[in-house]
Amino acid sequence: MDKKIIIVMPAYNAELTLENTYRDIPKGIVDEVILCDDGSKDRTVDVARGLGISVLVHEKNKGYGGNQKTLYREALDKGADVIVMLHPDYQYDASKIPGLIQPIIEDKVDIVLGSRILGGGALKGNMPLWKYAANRFLTYCENKVLDLNLSEFHTGFRAFSRGFLKNVDWQANSDDFLFDAQILIKAAGAGFKIAEIPIETRYFKEASQVDFFAGVRYGLGILWELAKYCRR
Repeated sequence: MDKKIIIVMPAYNAELTLENTYRDIPKGIVDEVILCDDGSKDRTVDVARGLGISVLVHEKNKGYGGNQKTLYREALDKGADVIVMLHPDYQYDASKIPGLIQPIIEDKVDIVLGSRILGGGALKGNMPLWKYAANRFLTYCENKVLDLNLSEFHTGFRAFSRGFLKNVDWQANSDDFLFDAQILIKAAGAGFKIAEIPIETRYFKEASQVDFFAGVRYGLGILWELAKYCRR
């Protein structure tokens, strides 16, 4: 049976990068692309509609995690078997989507992450050194606590099976950036299978980026989530 593939894009002020991201999506393998605009101040919605993307709109900003919640509910309601989360900021290479979804289509795993660390894609793509160091430290901590061996937990390019999203309570996750870490912690705790593929990344002015102080809050939040996991 063919599986229904839906790409979801959590968007905030992505007017300048959305079209390039969308044009890189391989043709013929995706059933629908859904974008949720999280109260952007630019023309993200107009650009998305002009490209033929299905658009949801938050009139008020609900946060990165809140945006994903809206998108996953919509994709599940539309019958998606595989859901790909792709940032519309052109930081991740959408042409890698076939490799990202194949292990899920073959029912080998429940989640596939696009890793910027495998193959050295992070530094080649000009990831700031402080972000690279923080990424490596937090990933080390997460692997130790969760008994995994992943190269990266903090990528914004990932695919989920329908079964996973139907059976894990991601709606209780944070509405902020911590959502991404929490969903993987829950996946590990419930025994879901996670795989990775190597990807490249692009760091440039127009790509969305978390600043240093927000990154520190994010890192501390992850350590707190791991501490709570250890106390279970």
